[in-house]
Formats: sequence, structure tokens, C-alpha cells
Amino acid sequence: MRTAFPATLPVTLTWANRRPPCSPPPADLGIIRRGTADHLLILGDNLAGLSALEDTVAGDVTLAYLDPPFFTGRVHERVERSRDLRGNLVRSTRPAFDDRWAGLAEYLEDVSDRIAAVRRLLAPHGSLVLHVDPKTSHYFKVICDEIFGPDCFASEIVWRYRRWPAKTANFQRVHDVLLRYCKDARVPSRFNPQYEPLAQSTLATWGTKKQRAVVGEDGRRLRSSTTEDASPGVPMGDVWEIGIVAPVAKERTGYPTQKPAALLKRLVEGLTDPREIVLDPYLGSGTTAAVACELGRRSIGIDKNEESIEIARGRLNALGVRPMLKQVLTESSAAVALDRALLA
Repeated sequence: MRTAFPATLPVTLTWANRRPPCSPPPADLGIIRRGTADHLLILGDNLAGLSALEDTVAGDVTLAYLDPPFFTGRVHERVERSRDLRGNLVRSTRPAFDDRWAGLAEYLEDVSDRIAAVRRLLAPHGSLVLHVDPKTSHYFKVICDEIFGPDCFASEIVWRYRRWPAKTANFQRVHDVLLRYCKDARVPSRFNPQYEPLAQSTLATWGTKKQRAVVGEDGRRLRSSTTEDASPGVPMGDVWEIGIVAPVAKERTGYPTQKPAALLKRLVEGLTDPREIVLDPYLGSGTTAAVACELGRRSIGIDKNEESIEIARGRLNALGVRPMLKQVLTESSAAVALDRALLA
């Protein structure tokens, strides 16, 4: 006999000595270089940076895209390719970010702190999209339910891609997981429908016009007909097949784990309107900032790696935008030594 549980009974994740998401230390932002306030790049720890933003953008962020390290247990390197005097391709590497942790618990707590801090910045109609992989997505689903509430879960998007096969006695892993949560389940979240091309069989039968269902008096569908309006396509599902950034792709920066612009374009177009704020606290190669700029959105990116900030700045400069650069200043830390390139 099954035991009935109350519908409101919370489900939580627990482990030894688990702590709740911590409150970030008070922090301010100091200006490194002035530029347009529409695109802000912040150098420093992202938790402190999110804390510093509360005075200015709390309740104003429409989309926060989080692409944290994937708990790989290694240091990721930036790859640069150049030509020597003989024209031969030369490949060099240097550290980009450290993805080593004391254990899964430390990793989950670190990312949870950022999720909770981001939630405080979201607009009532805003969304958080957390980009992780199948090793940890199930943990973060429960954690996000705790932080946002299970009613705020909007969708699980599967990003499927093709890559060089790995040697494994298992099915090839060819997807990531994007968990979307809305800020307030009582408020309609920003959503602009996206569409995929019509199937060839549909085009052969109905052409490019919208279909209309013809129903009988009993409400049953009898047949379909077409209208004079053009069909926008098939409403987009939650499995997206988008290629990874190839080694020779024009958009490739050499920064590790770079995500394709096509993936971010779909998120930004679907979950924001022009002039709304897109936040990326794990800036990395700056794809989110660049896509937001191209689509007429405002952006905020945070990263503690100076090289990441410089790459993002270069991508925005290429789009004709001079971003404002700021630095996280906390009471317990001295100012970070800045590379001269950031001051140029």
C-alpha cells in the first residue's frame, strides 16, 4: 500500500556537512576603463561581483546564462595557433581556468552560491539557464528546485552535438543539459517562440502555409486545412542539434570550452527582448556578451581571468562597441594587478 505524501513536501539534496548557499562578502566595483554602460565587463571573483551588482541591477536582469566548470578535475588551457617564419603551424598553450575540486560537495556548493546570488538579480519575468553536463545535471535540478522552488522549473534543454568519438565501452556522450528556471512562477516569464523548419513531408502535403484544424461539434478533429498566412515553422522543441565550435571555425578564440554563438543566439532571442540585460557570471570566451551585442541587448560579464576579459573586450570591439571595464573590490582583498592590455 502506497503512503500518500503532501504535495507541498519539499525534496532536498543532502550530504555530510552541507551548508546553505552563503551570502557573498560586501564588494564594490572600481572602474578600470570607461566605455558604454550597455556592455559591462567585470574582472574578479564572480560571487563578489554578483554581490556588488545588487545595488544597481537587482530585479533588472532578464536572462542569466551560467556555464560553470564541468567538474572535470583538471586545469583547462587556452590554445593559440600561429605560423613560424617557415609558415609552419605552431601550437602553444597556457592555463585558462582551474577545474579541480576537493570533491563533488565543494563543487556543488560553489556553483549553488552563484545560482542563489544570480536569482536576486533577476527581474520578475526573468530566467536563469544553467549549462551543465549529465554528470551533475540531476544534482543541480534538485538544487535549483530548492533555490527557486519546483514551480519555477521551466524546461530542460538537451544540446546535442557531434564530436570526434572517444574510446569508451559505453554510448558516446554527445549532449549537454541546460536547465531553465523562471524567477517567479506567478509572473509570465519572457518568452519569444522560436521555430524550426517544416519537415519535407509537411512541405510536400501542405506547402508553406499555416495549417488550421477543422473540428466537429463533439470537439474532435475532422481534418486540416490551410490558411493564407505563411507558416513560421514548427515550434521549437527542447532538443537542439547545434554543432560545436570547430578548431578551424572563424568564431573560435582558443579559450577552452567555448560555446557556439548559435546556441546563445537561440537563448537570447527566445528569452529576452531588445535592450534587456543578459548576465553571464562565467564569461569565458565572451560569446554571451558578443551575441547580446549583436542582437541589441545589454550585457554584463564577470570573470576572474584577465585573458577572458580581454578576449571578450576584443569581440565587442570588433562589433564597434567599447565596453566599460570594472574590477571587483572587496574589504578583505587588495586590488588585482592589472595587465596593461586592459588599460589600453
